[in-house]
Amino acid sequence: MSDFLGIDTSNYTTSAAIYESPHNVLLQEKMLLPVKKGEKGIRQSDAVFHHTVQLPEIIDKLFKKTGKRDISAVGVSYAPRRLEGSYMPCFLTGISAATAVSRALSVPLYRFSHQEGHIAAALYSAGRLELLNEPFIAFHVSGGTTEAVLVKPDNEHIINAEIVASSSDLKAGQAIDRVGVMLSLNFPAGPELEKLSEKSNAVFKIKPSMKNTDCSLSGVENKCKKMLTENYEKSDIALFCIDSVIAALDGMYKALMPKYGALPVVFSGGVTSNKKIIFMINTTPFSPSRHFRQITRQARRFFLPLCMIGENNAEYIGAERITAQQIHQDEFRRR
Repeated sequence: MSDFLGIDTSNYTTSAAIYESPHNVLLQEKMLLPVKKGEKGIRQSDAVFHHTVQLPEIIDKLFKKTGKRDISAVGVSYAPRRLEGSYMPCFLTGISAATAVSRALSVPLYRFSHQEGHIAAALYSAGRLELLNEPFIAFHVSGGTTEAVLVKPDNEHIINAEIVASSSDLKAGQAIDRVGVMLSLNFPAGPELEKLSEKSNAVFKIKPSMKNTDCSLSGVENKCKKMLTENYEKSDIALFCIDSVIAALDGMYKALMPKYGALPVVFSGGVTSNKKIIFMINTTPFSPSRHFRQITRQARRFFLPLCMIGENNAEYIGAERITAQQIHQDEFRRR
């Protein structure tokens, strides 16, 4: 039996998973890092400390759930992106644990970027890992990233991701979290902001701030602050924030269409678990662009991770992002 252990210590979640390749079964445990009420994030020193405390507990729970395992390889996220200078101290906790396990068991250790893991996990949960063998566009929309990347197969690293569109300032998840905290919601604010927005009947016509393929989201926070001082309903402010993110994603997509319109498009990252974003991608009337809906209907080449549409979609992918790509790399090297 081939079992793979995956570990991810990203900025806000400690996670680990075991993948049973013969049965295509994935078992995982994860835990959010504690963020004080009213705070908009967490310092890296605090993140490292909490990962160091939580990871042994996560691993213990995971192996109590799975029982004794024959681990064939270990995968770990080592940096936000596979780029020189891409670094966050929080990943050191996972790297240390994964290296120790790899050496103790004399099994291979594979390192992946956090972004590569997001993309692989999206494909895995959507049942489309075969796309790793062809070019496609991947949107990575989270607290630290709002990008569209051109993904191509890579003999050494499985995939190579080239940024083709991004936010020039605030990221989508940052905008959502900052507005959420502004509205006295808990951090991370995505799930609560979404619930609050559902109470609104407001209709906003939002023109995204774009420069070529890149968007700007800093104005969203400023506009929401202004709305709050003008005594708008909090639910309307929440809806405006979410609709602004949707408009930005739509703007990025339309700007990419002339050059990359024939490629499949994959959406990954915690922000894409939002119901309105899912509706947009799945061609509902909520889509801010008729052009977006028509392309989706014609091509049927949009993919969302199935796990993001579940009941606990706010608690998006944990360490399965690592095991998914680990599996593919292991199979790739056997060919």
